[in-house]
Amino acid sequence: MKTSLSLLFAIILTFSVSAQDYAVQQLENSPRHYEWVEIETSGRTMHNFVAYPERSDKAPVFIVIHENRGLNDWARSFTDQLASKGFIAIAPDLISNTVDGIEKTNDFENSDAARSAIYALDAENVTQDLNAVLEYAKKIEAGNGKVFIIGFCWGGSQSFRFATNAGDDIEAALVFYGTGPQDAEAYSSIEVPVYGFYGGADNRVNATIEGSEKAMSSYNKSYEYEIYEGAGHAYMRRGDDPEASNDDPNVKARNASWDRLIKIVKDH
Repeated sequence: MKTSLSLLFAIILTFSVSAQDYAVQQLENSPRHYEWVEIETSGRTMHNFVAYPERSDKAPVFIVIHENRGLNDWARSFTDQLASKGFIAIAPDLISNTVDGIEKTNDFENSDAARSAIYALDAENVTQDLNAVLEYAKKIEAGNGKVFIIGFCWGGSQSFRFATNAGDDIEAALVFYGTGPQDAEAYSSIEVPVYGFYGGADNRVNATIEGSEKAMSSYNKSYEYEIYEGAGHAYMRRGDDPEASNDDPNVKARNASWDRLIKIVKDH
């Protein structure tokens, strides 16, 4: 009986670890080139994960803004997935070197500690950091000069906010289940289209869509969004789990969002 229980525990543990580590496995199995680059900004060295596509011509560039747990394995995996679609993608670790002794997100003791560091960030410093990344992105020799910004959850809100500061230096902002600025006047400075991606079961975020839509409309700004039925918050990450069923609303929303993302880039 003891042997059987040990075997059962080992099977359960193996399944659990594999379910947690799928993002790492995706990165390890990727044939694409990726690297870490350092950018000096806000009085510190910020680490950035960059993934390159396999293509012979120049490519559009995406700046990827992570969720409220920092630049974790899934955020890096998504960056590589963008490269698999033919885009150059750069993901800044916005909490790297913001806490003494901690170089990158994965150096925090757990995701809650990383989240605390996220919410301690100064909003203007985040803008300064993203501007520094934008300058780097525009100078990537393999890039075609077109830069898009995309963010998830906290990063989705930052993507919307950065659109109020970036002028026409970006092509568009893609906001995944993130909220728009609370100050309606902030929308007046947006010069590029904003595209929203929301899960139908994410009422906390969705309750803010109407306000953003009214503000964007009042300043004659372009704001197009889709709400994916049944999908929850963070559906791009949840739908990425290889153990998820194809019937899972998060999987369906993720697949539809990829199609829409690619179409948006083609239209620009």
